[in-house]
Amino acid sequence: MYFAALLARTEDGWEASDTELDDVETLSDLTDLAREASVDEDTVLVFIEQEDAWFGVVRVDGEDDPRIFVSDATAAARSSYGEILLTDELLGREPGAEDTIAALEELVGLDETEDDDPDTTPDNDTTDHDDNDDDDGLDTDADAVPSGPLGDTRLLADLGLPEAELLMLRTDALVEIADALGAAEVLETVR
Repeated sequence: MYFAALLARTEDGWEASDTELDDVETLSDLTDLAREASVDEDTVLVFIEQEDAWFGVVRVDGEDDPRIFVSDATAAARSSYGEILLTDELLGREPGAEDTIAALEELVGLDETEDDDPDTTPDNDTTDHDDNDDDDGLDTDADAVPSGPLGDTRLLADLGLPEAELLMLRTDALVEIADALGAAEVLETVR
């Protein structure tokens, strides 16, 4: 079960609205949704939470690039909404790295031979082939998502939630964040 909401800062405080993410497929879509909720290009926060498994906050300030924090990248990676937040940049990958990995996997079959090379490995071969550690790490290391928090841990510091407190949040995180921002009552109206 997911919960998603937008908090838009205005002259009078924060305005909250719940939001459906059904039409959101990319971070760009999510950023556009936040900008539409912005009043005079002021700060908009997008909250996404999956039943105490993980939460994410995306901060959009006018036309600036979005800033992202995810509480548990490994848990978020197993979620379609989490995958939206876990961009190549956030994961420290080169843009398009997944496409490169997919292309390499096509060139190298499951038996670790190139398409043009005949399979010379006997069917009953049970030996452990650790001769080339680079091949072993290709699939796991390149696709690995770090466990724990990931992203901009200071994205809410100027709004009243220091980095150390953000990193300590676990359950009811969005309520605690909204409380630190002075927006708990507003967020509760859409929860």
